[in-house]
Amino acid sequence: MKENLSDLMKQAQKMQEDMQKAQEELANVEIRGEAGAGLVSVIMTGRHDVKRVNIDPSVLGEDKEVLEDLLAAAVNDAVRKVEAHNQQAMAGLASGLNIPGGFKMPF
Repeated sequence: MKENLSDLMKQAQKMQEDMQKAQEELANVEIRGEAGAGLVSVIMTGRHDVKRVNIDPSVLGEDKEVLEDLLAAAVNDAVRKVEAHNQQAMAGLASGLNIPGGFKMPF
């Protein structure tokens, strides 16, 4: 019994280390979100930090509201892509845990 508990604790510790390493790697990933067929793009890290914004010069002649909408859409696109990437990357770590469907992990 003690041996099983010890093995379980070792597995839990290894999984925690693996998750921490994966989260650090995800933080360094850069994902591109875009709007207006690429006229506005945003580079965002896995931690949702915006690193770069690129606005095509042809858009600068548009109304302020149009540019704001394109920028918001590009950020939202990047956020969705980051979330999908992070969930997919972390799914492998959680696969052996028998977590119920729909359970949201804290990452």
